[in-house]
Amino acid sequence: QVQLVESGGGLVQPGGSLRLSCAASGSIFSVNTMGWYRQAPGKRRELVAVSTSDGSTNYADSVKGRSTISRDNAKNTVYLQMNSLKPEDTAVYYCNAWIRGTAISIRQEYWGQGTQVTVSS
Repeated sequence: QVQLVESGGGLVQPGGSLRLSCAASGSIFSVNTMGWYRQAPGKRRELVAVSTSDGSTNYADSVKGRSTISRDNAKNTVYLQMNSLKPEDTAVYYCNAWIRGTAISIRQEYWGQGTQVTVSS
């Protein structure tokens, strides 16, 4: 089976920075698109950033210019560097990936368990 595990969340003051990590593990043939979503209390889950296997990226307007998504394909890991954090960035951040496992020939969508990011003084 395939699993996504996030790490790097925590408490940070406004204006601070965090780097989130998400590693895919298990019976993996290939990892394609990887991205980050977030969900704040009382709000819908929203896309934060996404990275394709060839390096193309896209960002939500709310984080554009403050965040950078990157990946280490050799480690099947995606990162989200977040700078100039604001209280409204507070949310549970979820890793998302489309992965082809060794058991089947099609790509399937996977989600991590989430990591809490709290921006507060």
